[in-house]
Amino acid sequence: MTGTYINATGLFTPPHAISNEELVEAFNRFVALENPARAERGEEALAESNAEFIFKASGIRSRYVMDREGVLDPLRMGPYLPERPQNSLSLQAEMACAAARDALANAGLEPSDIDCVIVACSNSQRPYPAIAIEVQAELGIQGFAYDMNVACSSATFGAQNAKSAIESGAAKRVLMVNPEVCTGHLDFRDRDCHFIFGDVCTAVVFEGEPRGHSWEMVGTRLHTTFSSNIRNDSGFLDRHDGSKPSDRRKLFHQQGRRVFKDVCPMVADLIKAHLDETRVPIPEVKRFWLHQANLSMNALIARRVLGRDATAEEAPVVLDEYANTSSAGSIIALHKHRADLAVGDVGVLCSFGAGYSVGSVVLRRVS
Repeated sequence: MTGTYINATGLFTPPHAISNEELVEAFNRFVALENPARAERGEEALAESNAEFIFKASGIRSRYVMDREGVLDPLRMGPYLPERPQNSLSLQAEMACAAARDALANAGLEPSDIDCVIVACSNSQRPYPAIAIEVQAELGIQGFAYDMNVACSSATFGAQNAKSAIESGAAKRVLMVNPEVCTGHLDFRDRDCHFIFGDVCTAVVFEGEPRGHSWEMVGTRLHTTFSSNIRNDSGFLDRHDGSKPSDRRKLFHQQGRRVFKDVCPMVADLIKAHLDETRVPIPEVKRFWLHQANLSMNALIARRVLGRDATAEEAPVVLDEYANTSSAGSIIALHKHRADLAVGDVGVLCSFGAGYSVGSVVLRRVS
């Protein structure tokens, strides 16, 4: 048995950004076009959105996207991501390779040094062949690769899988990537959620020994409990159920108030139990890299763990710039907000989401 260390992270940020103001302008143009038709059908008129509402509801100011024009087109209200030829690199693999190359460079490693690739994300653009195997082939990595999905908790569950692979001897070095094209499963015509998600890809290099700026995985803890309060019913049976391709059920939808009420205490209790299990006193935790879903959720979770409000340094936020990027959010926070911590400092990487699912990883800087 050996230990497992996070020795590098990588980040791919899409080239296009959309501010709340730009998103609202497009949404309100859609509403102006849609409401006359709704009136003719005797349906309730759609309400306009506004940037102040978005920030107050979520803490989000902007998001990065793989396609900007389609999202801001009131006649389309969604990204334009054309299907690529089968002999071309897929969109998610392209994003994953970019983040992976960044992580490998930060680790001082070559693709030949990796022997396992895990693609862990909330939505995969196809069931098979695995995006992870495509990434493996594109980068020239030997060994094995697979995709996995635990919604927004995919990265922390992926970290557990990486740890298990290394400590069982199945792999020496694991590359985990989290290519999230969240705008592809978002209904930009829905005022309650059109602002929530952005696109991004993160990558993490796990090894059995420390290298450079290295973090020991002191322990992991995972928890799931079934709930339909966050849901996406898109799947391979769609063409057999008689629904239309645009059926709202086939996109992200949630009961936000119920999610807030259910998830915040669940996450806080799991973090506290995990710290107790790993014998890390709560006051010794220097940083909480939390899932970036909603600013109020993160503030409440941190308050329940600490017994007070967290400082910006203790619970850093990337949500305002990136929006909710599903599994990648906590990894972005880790990527951007760990260099200032000293050897011996402890932090908690935590993600949570649909399922419900919660994953916690206690990390200690060792070099």
